[in-house]
Amino acid sequence: MSVRNLDSLFDPASVAVIGASTRPASVGATVWRNLTRGGFKGPLYAVNPKHASLDGRPCHARVADLPGAPELAVICTPPATVAGLINELAAKGTRAAVVLSAGMTPAQRQDMLDAARPRLLRLLGPNCIGLLAPHIGLNASFAHINAQPGELAFVSQSGALVTAMLDWADAQRIGFSHFVSLGEHADVDFGDMLDYLATDARTRAILLYVESIESPRKFMSAARAAARNKPVIVIKSGRSAQGQKAAASHTGALAGSDAVYDAAIARAGMLRVNSLQELFLAAETLARFRTNRSESLTILTNGGGAGVMAADAAAQVNVPLTELGAPTLAQLDAVLPANWSHGNPVDIIGDAPVKRYGEALQILHNDPNGAAVLFIHAPTAIVPSAEIATALSALPQSTTAWLMGCWLGGHGVEAARQIFKGAGIADYPTPEEAVRAFSMLLNFHRNQAELMEAPPVLPVGTSAEAAPDKAAVKTIVRDALAGGREMLNEAEAKAVLEAYRIPVVATRVVPADPVEAAAMASQIGFPVALKILSPEISHKSDLGGVALGLDTLEEVREAAQTMLARIRRLRPQARIEGFTVQAMARREHAQELIVGATVDRVFGPIILFGQGGTAVEVVADRAVALPPLNVPLARALVSRTRVARLLEGWRDTPAANMDAVIATLMAVSQLLADVPELAELDINPLIVNHQGVLALDARIRLSADKPAGAANFAIRPYPAELAETIPWKGRTLELRPIRPEDEARHVEFLTSLDPDDVRMRVFYSRRTMERSELARLTQIDYTREMAFIAVAPGPDGAPQTLGVARAMADPDNLSAEFGIIVRSELKGTGLGRLLMDKLITYLRANGTQQLVATVLRENARMLELATELGFRDAAVQPEFATRDIVLDLQRPARPA
Repeated sequence: MSVRNLDSLFDPASVAVIGASTRPASVGATVWRNLTRGGFKGPLYAVNPKHASLDGRPCHARVADLPGAPELAVICTPPATVAGLINELAAKGTRAAVVLSAGMTPAQRQDMLDAARPRLLRLLGPNCIGLLAPHIGLNASFAHINAQPGELAFVSQSGALVTAMLDWADAQRIGFSHFVSLGEHADVDFGDMLDYLATDARTRAILLYVESIESPRKFMSAARAAARNKPVIVIKSGRSAQGQKAAASHTGALAGSDAVYDAAIARAGMLRVNSLQELFLAAETLARFRTNRSESLTILTNGGGAGVMAADAAAQVNVPLTELGAPTLAQLDAVLPANWSHGNPVDIIGDAPVKRYGEALQILHNDPNGAAVLFIHAPTAIVPSAEIATALSALPQSTTAWLMGCWLGGHGVEAARQIFKGAGIADYPTPEEAVRAFSMLLNFHRNQAELMEAPPVLPVGTSAEAAPDKAAVKTIVRDALAGGREMLNEAEAKAVLEAYRIPVVATRVVPADPVEAAAMASQIGFPVALKILSPEISHKSDLGGVALGLDTLEEVREAAQTMLARIRRLRPQARIEGFTVQAMARREHAQELIVGATVDRVFGPIILFGQGGTAVEVVADRAVALPPLNVPLARALVSRTRVARLLEGWRDTPAANMDAVIATLMAVSQLLADVPELAELDINPLIVNHQGVLALDARIRLSADKPAGAANFAIRPYPAELAETIPWKGRTLELRPIRPEDEARHVEFLTSLDPDDVRMRVFYSRRTMERSELARLTQIDYTREMAFIAVAPGPDGAPQTLGVARAMADPDNLSAEFGIIVRSELKGTGLGRLLMDKLITYLRANGTQQLVATVLRENARMLELATELGFRDAAVQPEFATRDIVLDLQRPARPA
């Protein structure tokens, strides 16, 4: 991840066009025209040996002839020339280049990167349209139209979509802070753009058009950081499911790449939409309305038909309408005519004066069951729409911030629309669009909740008895791969599940002999299930390799004989190793589920959940998630399926044991982290009822390439391996990374601090924080940030946070800014030194180059500790009452 020199790309002081031209319809001519006519105020240079001047400006034959170093260069020349030009520009001092050239070979592309890397020259492209930064009049592209200034940033892999979007946005009068075509993104990619735009003051929301992601952990880390600051909205092309036809499991076939992109986008706190229209609809809604946390919608209208249309639209997209409480209905009765609708939608009748609108809206806003109100107005001759808009927009912001507007009509309501927009109230042309926008808001909030989760590999508080038997699984995996097998047999697969505390039905393996199968069935007890055992047959039921409900010895023998004959006829090449015999699991009110895992080619290990059974592909009720999982994330995964409603119970069917389902999902998540050789896993069916779960069948495919494992997760899990326990001052002290579950103790820790200690740390004395701020302190991205806490038993014996040392690295991992604070009564005990030593050791091992901080000059204790640790003063010091200090981490540490 890198934002280095991106300012030179998007806010350059000067620009050169290499290959500028006057030839009609050429890229060089179009780019030169766009730059000279776009309003850019800085120096513009043209480079082309065929011209002495262009449009009255000097044209230089070579880069070396330029009077100065252009901060940004736009290259419009053939692919073979690019690497040499990049080398010349880098030597000249250029910091960034847009490479429009198409058709580069892999070798030419690598030569270009090699020329840019030594001097950190940043590259956009190749094979891109270019970029536009309307606020500075920069149009460094060959687009046919300019962009208007605005607060939306649009980043696209598709050049064709860039030009289409510009055209469409111009017609809609939509402006942009940045408009960027990534092309082949040899250097600058989505991760870099998200990092840059996340802190860009001109950008209110980030819009992405994604075709593919090549660096998933980089993308996810950048996306999660950006989505904490502002809305990120994504169009991902390629929704059609092609499947993975060679997959050995249902999971491998069902978990298509588009479903995985859905899961990744949601987990990063972003919102996925399906069209350009929805892209801007979502941007408008999230920018103006995202603080609204209501889960239901109240409709206020002056026309019954419009209210019914909105209610129908809400039903189609699963938006619940608010159940108005009795006090609210009574208050509405007091201010509305007797013939009002007496429910939601709230129809206040077409003759409503201005006062009626305001009174009704205020009552609905105060209803305890919901605060989001969709106001729909059809124009009448009784009261001008503009008067109503003026009155409603003048209500307190606490009310209007929860209001969505829909003015039906054209010219007659245009003034009202403008009044709402001027007041910052979200406004929509139709009830259907307004409801769809609210459904996007609900999805966005759910995704934001997932963004804040940072689960461990091993569930917190796991007892020794519940911990998995990793050694047993490693033996099974080692023996199978050593024997040249990728597929585990059914008994081995179930043994793996048992080792991870997933209940399985007892299964016995016998030779391919009907008599021995019958004898084993007699030992187990009838009824039994009989299954063929063959490494070449994954889906046994497809070939008649499963017989259920066998009640006698004779039935088992006949089923075994028939099964052997059928398999030998249909799959004569298959090696038959025997049968598995298992007791029939007959549980009352049981439902069949599927839980699986596979490895996506982009985002790595994934987990699948859905309705199971032999018709799993036909039913197609499944959802996927990225590991690691914790309880909230596992519940969110279940909730995205239709079978989730059945699991809640109905009529005389009790609710399923959801704790057991969640435990199974978390066990599979841990299995993916612990066993890098795991390529595919199917538990199908996993039956569940009110008593618990039971795995009836399982298949596991391994790979010596080790595609799984925590190192291949797209989101880094909680680094439990960094935790340690040490004796300290007569107490047992745990030093470990912070985790989301620490939030409550972190609140107590912060409130226990003396105000002056807080001021020394953060330069102000406030000790309370908003929930969102606390979440950012405890729910961190371990790829970029680390916070070590010291925990020990408090006076009541319960764990207590004693101190924290935190560091946030820049996207390049060159520099990390740190902060440290300990309980006020523990100052001077050496706890701060312990925490800092652990933080420094971690950052050194992680490759961070420098550790920096800004410290109040009066904070003598911190400055003394910094000196002991080897910090030095930064070369440039602030003029205020602070000192900037630096520790060079990759130099040998000074002795303590």
